[in-house]
Amino acid sequence: MLFWVAGASWAGQVAGTIVQLSGPLMAKRADGAVRILSMKSEVESGDTLVTEKNTYAMVKFIDNSEITLKPSTTFKVENFAYDANKPDGDNASFNLVKGGLRSVTGLLGKRNKEKFSLKTPSATIGIRGTTFIAEWVEPNEQAVAFAAAERQAWLMASTAGLGDVFPLQPLMLAQANIPQPGSASTLAPGLYVQVIDGMINLTNKGGTQNFAAGQFGYTATFVQPPVIVPQNPGLKFTPPPVFSQSTGPTSSTTPPKSTTVDCEVR
Repeated sequence: MLFWVAGASWAGQVAGTIVQLSGPLMAKRADGAVRILSMKSEVESGDTLVTEKNTYAMVKFIDNSEITLKPSTTFKVENFAYDANKPDGDNASFNLVKGGLRSVTGLLGKRNKEKFSLKTPSATIGIRGTTFIAEWVEPNEQAVAFAAAERQAWLMASTAGLGDVFPLQPLMLAQANIPQPGSASTLAPGLYVQVIDGMINLTNKGGTQNFAAGQFGYTATFVQPPVIVPQNPGLKFTPPPVFSQSTGPTSSTTPPKSTTVDCEVR
């Protein structure tokens, strides 16, 4: 009995539910437990979701926002809290570790835009009530070495009596390499965004840039300023057609308990 009580203490607040799924989806809890999710499975605050190479997965959160994950994506729900009657407690903090997603703003983002943040390896995304696509293209070994050297150079420059002012980077004085149009498989490493509706902003050590509906953006590393890309550099987001169908609203406070039994490995 004590074992089950202790195990239950690890359970996080229910943040949302899987409403569309095209393949295997795994959730890792903060305590290390692993669950295989299915349709109507609950997603909890603190879960890290991992999609397989052919899996699209849509999560509808309790504020009716939606995040659809691309194949081969790792995405963490760092903290999600929403109560229709307690706007001061709103919090939507996510982390795109790898891969890509589409985000549709819900009630939380509409009333407390500043409480939404999506971290990525090269920038943090904020919203202004929007629908957007984000994709992090992982660097190869050569790019990793370059990024490490660039980070070290920035750290050394930032301690050279410059205080809290971010130093301008040699060879990249606001001149980030803008990726050329191509296929998604040949995209240069870095973070790409596409704004479908509304507005977002990208913020990192290099600065902040706003992106409006119809615009594309890019930043290669956490010290390179985000830039507007003139045209689609090759972003593709093609979930199964059924994902476009309405999933219906969920409760804004306490969603119904899922009757789905998840497979859990400890």
